[in-house]
Amino acid sequence: MRLLLLSDIHANQAALQAVLEHAQDKPVDQVVSLGDVLGYGPNPREVLATLRGLNPAYGTRFLLGNHDALALRLASGEAPDEGLVSEVLRWQLTQLDPADLAWVATWQDGAEDSQLGIRYRHGSPTSLDTYTDSLTAARDAFQEWLGRIAFVGHTHLPSVYATLNAPVGEWVKHQSFEQGGNYLAPPSARVILNPGSVGQPRDGNPQASYATFDTARNQMRVYRVPYDIARTQQDITQAGLPDVMGTRLSLGR
Repeated sequence: MRLLLLSDIHANQAALQAVLEHAQDKPVDQVVSLGDVLGYGPNPREVLATLRGLNPAYGTRFLLGNHDALALRLASGEAPDEGLVSEVLRWQLTQLDPADLAWVATWQDGAEDSQLGIRYRHGSPTSLDTYTDSLTAARDAFQEWLGRIAFVGHTHLPSVYATLNAPVGEWVKHQSFEQGGNYLAPPSARVILNPGSVGQPRDGNPQASYATFDTARNQMRVYRVPYDIARTQQDITQAGLPDVMGTRLSLGR
C-alpha cells in the first residue's frame, strides 16, 4: 500500500494545489488527511471542494483536527471564544454552507488500519490535540500506545520519532526533515511519523510539506514544495483576516 499523507492544510488553496500537482507522478493507493483542513487560512471553501474532488479510487481517509473540531463547536454555539483562532474560524464559517460542515462532521477523531498495523490521529497516537513535539512527549506517547506505526500532524513539523531497543528499555530518537528526505523504519522500531504542514509550515522552511509512505518497505519520503505564498497572502488581506496570518507564511513560522 502506498499512502499520500497530507496534514494541516489550514485553508491554503495555493499550497494544496501545489502539493497535489507535485504528487501527480507518485504512485498512490490511498490519500490520508491527518486533520486541520480548516483554520488560519483564507480559502476554506476552495480547499474543501478540492479535497472532495479527489479521485474516489484513492479511498481518501479524513481525520479530524483540533481546528476542524473547534469549527464544528463554534457552528453549534458550543465553544468559548479562543481569540485569534476563533476569529478566523468564525469568518471561515461564513464562507461554508451546511453541506460543507456536514461533511467535516463525518471525519473521524483517529482511525486504525488493523490490516496494515497503522494508527492515524491528529495530535498523538492517543490524543486529538496533544503535541508530539519533543523527545519527552514522544516517550510519553510510546508508553501510552503500544502499536508500531502511527501518523500524526498538529506540530506543523515534518519529523520522525522512533524507538531503539536498549538495556534499560526503549530509547527514543528524533529526526526532522526541514529540506525533505527519506526515512526507512527499522524492522524492530516503533515509529511516530509526521508529514509536516501543507498550508502553514513552522520549521523555518516556508515551502509546503507532505509525505508518501510505502507500507511494503516501511519507507516515508517527505517532500517540500514551493507555492505562490503571495497569492495566499493577498487572499488573507482581501478577506480582512489578521496580517500575521500572511506574514508567518513567508517566514515558515
